[in-house]
Amino acid sequence: MEQFTEISKFFKTEFPLNQHGLDELFSLFKVEKHAKGSFLLQENSKEKQLRFLNNGIVREYYANQEKEININFYTKPQFISDLLTFNQNTKTKKNQESLTTVEILSIERQPFFDLLEKYQCGKTFIEASFKKLLKQKEKLEFNRVTKSPEELYNELFIYKPEWIQYIPQYHLASYLNVTPETLSRIKKRIY
Repeated sequence: MEQFTEISKFFKTEFPLNQHGLDELFSLFKVEKHAKGSFLLQENSKEKQLRFLNNGIVREYYANQEKEININFYTKPQFISDLLTFNQNTKTKKNQESLTTVEILSIERQPFFDLLEKYQCGKTFIEASFKKLLKQKEKLEFNRVTKSPEELYNELFIYKPEWIQYIPQYHLASYLNVTPETLSRIKKRIY
């Protein structure tokens, strides 16, 4: 049951279910291990599972023929599914790759929604999840449009030091929309 410690904290604080509901929910999750470099989600596929990162580091990015643009990194226990496509059962535009060995807890889409229906909490869960997701997306978009790469790097230094510690510099440069050389110059100015 140790594997469910972090996800249990989420449901007890963010979205309370009764203990019987939690036990039933956790019985439906599978524990998956993926090697470094594994693709957890690929564009033009459907998000068929609700996935919770228990351990490891995952990068999320968009790709076209010319380049990949990192849009997020997951370094702490949290949900990593593309919630919009999971909820709407549509194809995603995102890719996710493990940067380290990762442990994921996953539950298939239909059993998850069946359980939410059974406990009459589906609408509440979806609304709460989307409010949180939209708030994060709004903040990210605002920051990327209004702040310089140096200001964004400073924010990472303050609010996401684990990114600076564990994410390769070329991935951080892509996230900040600068070249690795520009990121090196930014780092020299800051330190």
